[in-house]
Amino acid sequence: MSRPLMVTFSAGSHGSWRVDGVTSVIGPSLALSARLQICEDESPPATDEAVWQLRGTVSNLRYTSLSDRSMLQASQAGLGRRAATRAALIPIKKNEAWWNLAQDERAAVFHEASRHIEIGARYLPAVARRLHHSRDLGEPFDFLTWFEYAPEAANEFEELVAALRATAEWQYVEREVDIRLSR
Repeated sequence: MSRPLMVTFSAGSHGSWRVDGVTSVIGPSLALSARLQICEDESPPATDEAVWQLRGTVSNLRYTSLSDRSMLQASQAGLGRRAATRAALIPIKKNEAWWNLAQDERAAVFHEASRHIEIGARYLPAVARRLHHSRDLGEPFDFLTWFEYAPEAANEFEELVAALRATAEWQYVEREVDIRLSR
């Protein structure tokens, strides 16, 4: 396995993404800023002007079967596409009830009860996504979900987010912030 990729999302006055809005879905929000900078490096540049910073790692796929992984690799478009001028960063923290479940119980909620991958696959390749794990880093969120899409796929993205928020898995979410961006 390759080394996990550390990613830092820094909100402030610099960055390639313009912050269009920050909305609390559940729990406390994050402060609004003008821009979002994404640094894919072990040591992001120090900045005193950051309104907030969130870190996560991209590592091995969890809860993903071989057939799911093959389907996702065949269907998903890459990040950074020229047409994908809209994005969303959605940090999520799950409650202790989730983390107290055994691994197989969490996987069952994810796959059978929520059909998480099945729902997400419906919106590929229009919506590209990448998951960042933050819980083991001591961050305020467990996951940082990053999505990119073209403006004409905005309705599809809204359907995707609504469908995921209606699943059994979301009963375990205690904090979620929806940050919308454009470039």
